[in-house]
Amino acid sequence: MYFSSSFSILALMAPVLVSAAPMRMSRRAASATDLLVLKFADVLEQLESQFYTQALSKFQESDFNAAGFSAAQVPIQQFSVIAGDEKTHSTVLQSQITDLGDKPITNCNFDFSSALTDVKTMAATARVVENVGVAAYLGAAHLVDDASLLTAAGSILTTEARHQTILNVLSGTGTAIPNAFDLAFTPSEVLAIASPFISGCDVGVAANPTLSVTNTGAVTTGTALTFKSDAIPSDTSKLSCQMLTGDMSFSVTLPFDSCVVPSGINGPVAVYITNDTQPLLANVVERATVNVVAGPTMAFIDTTPQMLGQLASATATASSGTTTSTITPEQASSIMASASAAQATASASVGGTAAAAAGVLDETPGSRNNFTGPSPDGHTFVNGYTN
Repeated sequence: MYFSSSFSILALMAPVLVSAAPMRMSRRAASATDLLVLKFADVLEQLESQFYTQALSKFQESDFNAAGFSAAQVPIQQFSVIAGDEKTHSTVLQSQITDLGDKPITNCNFDFSSALTDVKTMAATARVVENVGVAAYLGAAHLVDDASLLTAAGSILTTEARHQTILNVLSGTGTAIPNAFDLAFTPSEVLAIASPFISGCDVGVAANPTLSVTNTGAVTTGTALTFKSDAIPSDTSKLSCQMLTGDMSFSVTLPFDSCVVPSGINGPVAVYITNDTQPLLANVVERATVNVVAGPTMAFIDTTPQMLGQLASATATASSGTTTSTITPEQASSIMASASAAQATASASVGGTAAAAAGVLDETPGSRNNFTGPSPDGHTFVNGYTN
């Protein structure tokens, strides 16, 4: 397996980076909450580090080429650098936990067999993992008592956000920065998505019931979502579907049996099932989670693809026209929900909007005029052209 030179240099510099890391400080008293947050964050960093390490060990350049990347070294280099970052984060967190007089959690087992069936599934799962990582650090910020620890954790959060952007680009059809704000999750919400990968250890936090979206085929604006969770009762008449993005002040609330993806959603979406109709607040400090039945699950609804992502994908444009593929809610949630069973998630293709599929240029004043299809003279196919 080829590793980029930047990753090799990073590995050689790891001791220097660790000693200079902002979280490194002398032994002192720490609150029980701070230690819990640090140990929980470390488990997530171990998960991320193990995920990328196993992926890079399993897949060769030919696998990345077969997955549709125009140059295999582009994703390999990025995944390698991210892997180095996650390993360094874990090393620094464990060192800080030890300095504070406690022991890190090091007996967790991580099973990614359902996510490493092929490069496409791996890349899609990596996108979920990084978005969940950002949501985890952001959601735990208000729990940290020590200002120095909070600032140091913030320096990890900003790096996780850069990882998130890179993986949005590598998806081929995602928006690099889909929202002006990011989602924030409580630790229990994080584990609703990540816990199927983790076994053999107690992280000190109870997980919300896992939720999966069971749709197959294209999922976009107007698609009715269907769900699966052991926590969903047989009588669903009083349940609601809640969809939340970073740009929303509160969730979109819909009947469980009529959960249709609304217009205006783009990028990562947190989907919950609740037993009431009260919208969930985006503010994680004030979010009332007592009525959450299951979830969240992380889904991606890519309705505004960008040319930047298409440059990384050799399959973005085909001779017969333009095709787009990205992770559907079914893939995103089922990969997580079925991880312990090691079942491969069925791939599904997400197409553009009906107008884009028909090659229609939106000339509405003020519109972005995103266009996919034949050019006005009918001679050239243009993918993601902006007028």
